[in-house]
Amino acid sequence: MAACLFFANTALAQGDGDFIAALPDSLSPDQPAPFVRALPETPASLRGTLDSIRSSRVAPAEIWAARQWLNDMEPRLARYLPEPARRRELLGRIHHEARLAGLAPELVLAVIQVESAFKAEAVSSAGAVGLMQIMPFWIRELGLPADDLKDPRRNLRYGCTILAHYLAVESGDLTRALARYNGSLGKTWYPERVMRALARHWSPASSVPVRTTAER
Repeated sequence: MAACLFFANTALAQGDGDFIAALPDSLSPDQPAPFVRALPETPASLRGTLDSIRSSRVAPAEIWAARQWLNDMEPRLARYLPEPARRRELLGRIHHEARLAGLAPELVLAVIQVESAFKAEAVSSAGAVGLMQIMPFWIRELGLPADDLKDPRRNLRYGCTILAHYLAVESGDLTRALARYNGSLGKTWYPERVMRALARHWSPASSVPVRTTAER
């Protein structure tokens, strides 16, 4: 894939305060949603996945639902992030980035659990970095040379964008999209781990305590 996108810095500057409470302002119709700006050579599958979110509005009911979701997920994350303020900020970011990319935020939580156990500084033996274990070559494809993949805000933007792209490429087939995300297309072990984490720990119906280590 040719280098085709770079990230807007606007959303990433809004790092403080109640992120969910800020959603109506950051996604109002009078201000373009902070997302990615596509250059002409952007592949059609990626452009269609990402750009359709820009015109979306946030209704009051969605804001209420987002806060309810945060209250539900916060105690599940406590064993990974003991500081309440950090938990709430990260969950707000995850919900926001998942919504922008058209992903279920619970799915993003499951991916992070499997990939890094919520360790923002994690680096794998293959060189993947951060919460969603982004390979550095994606900086050439999606970002700017100065991008820090250990920054949770930046890492989430990359990870959600990449996963949304793979879902578009695979016509909504989550198993194949997750395998592509992991670099194991044709195998099912990684999608199975993510879906197991989702069902056990992050599904709204789940009441099983979250483990303190990533499932590998």
